[in-house]
Amino acid sequence: MGAAQLSNGLRRRKVNVVLLFLCLWSLFSLSCARSLSSSTSRQKLQLQKHLNRLNKPPIKTIQSPDGDTIDCVHISQQPAFDHPFLKDHKIQTRPSYHPEWGFDDNKISKGRTNSITQLWHMNGKCPEDTIPIRRTKQEDVLRASSVKSYGKKKHRSIPKPRSADPGLINESGHQHSIAYVEGDKYYGAKATINVWEPKIQQPNEFSLSQIWVLGGSFGEDLNSIEAGWQVIYIYVYIYIYYCCSSINSVNMLLIELKSDAYQATGCYNLLCSGFIQVNNDIAMGASISPVSAFRNSQYDISILIWKDPKEGNWWMQFGNGYVLGYWPSFLFSYLAESASMIEWGGEVVNSQADGQHTSTQMGSGHFPEEGFGKSSYFRNIQVVDSSNNLKAPKNLGTFTEQSNCYDVQTGSNGDWGHYFYYGGPGRNPNCQ
Repeated sequence: MGAAQLSNGLRRRKVNVVLLFLCLWSLFSLSCARSLSSSTSRQKLQLQKHLNRLNKPPIKTIQSPDGDTIDCVHISQQPAFDHPFLKDHKIQTRPSYHPEWGFDDNKISKGRTNSITQLWHMNGKCPEDTIPIRRTKQEDVLRASSVKSYGKKKHRSIPKPRSADPGLINESGHQHSIAYVEGDKYYGAKATINVWEPKIQQPNEFSLSQIWVLGGSFGEDLNSIEAGWQVIYIYVYIYIYYCCSSINSVNMLLIELKSDAYQATGCYNLLCSGFIQVNNDIAMGASISPVSAFRNSQYDISILIWKDPKEGNWWMQFGNGYVLGYWPSFLFSYLAESASMIEWGGEVVNSQADGQHTSTQMGSGHFPEEGFGKSSYFRNIQVVDSSNNLKAPKNLGTFTEQSNCYDVQTGSNGDWGHYFYYGGPGRNPNCQ
């Protein structure tokens, strides 16, 4: 009997232990589930708040054939005015000076002859006193590494000529083929940029072609204004970017307003407070069409960035007549006066996902030596000098980190002025 009672007692203790373990496991699982549910709810709430900040109430909405939604937002309600320093800002509806037209205001609204358009134009137009803003979707934000990183560009991505250290290339993940000038004071830049649709290997990679207007020092306090076209995922779009503000007294959701040599700040398009748009025809971040084809029709866009000598703001123009808007001068430290370097060219992200160089293409995906109709180009590249006139660049240099992956070749003639072909296929037998 004693042995039987002992055995029954042990079984009861085992049952009790098992039941206790199951009870604890159930409580732990329930706690984890509640914690996970709570975390998911917080993330959804954070995401929705973020979308509410980005997507302003529209006066009119236009559906684009490519699936985008374009919101026509009153010009005074655009994201720029979320900035505390712009609460009482009086919108400058047009620049006081233009490098091509001088002080002739009448010319600013004329000459819209560029052959490239945006797909949403097929379904409507935004009214006067509104600006078109591509509506940010949930999936746009979720593609970023975090909600806070959405709309930002990774640090250390500005090409630094003569610095092609392999360790730096691998660390930054960005590669370039550019032409550049430095050693003077520059008050703007212009170029006509060939538009293609290069293939992208990985969802976290991109390929772009643009102008960089730079002020300050690499690694210290670098300001940048950038504009061009970019391919992410499935379409080509026009975009703008700026980095980095000189004000560190206020934290915004997407951009910490401080000068930090491109380490953390900066913002695409209208995704944070900065650029003030005055044009109701062009939506930043919306797709452009048509694009060039190999040995076929070629399409290009003209981009001009310049500093208004009277107001001090940096303006941007797309095509021959679309004066899009401006970056207020207070956003910058070094660029508050002038730029110290101008760069034109291409950039890709090389994530080396499979341990090899990416096959993401730059430009047309073909090397410069193939020439017109095959390789991508920048033509009529110019700078704005201290007299606020467009001039040919002096002492034009070139730079690429790995010329067997992407390359650049310059030239000049009577029709194209100073020009260059650039780009390449990325991974190939000579680029691994």
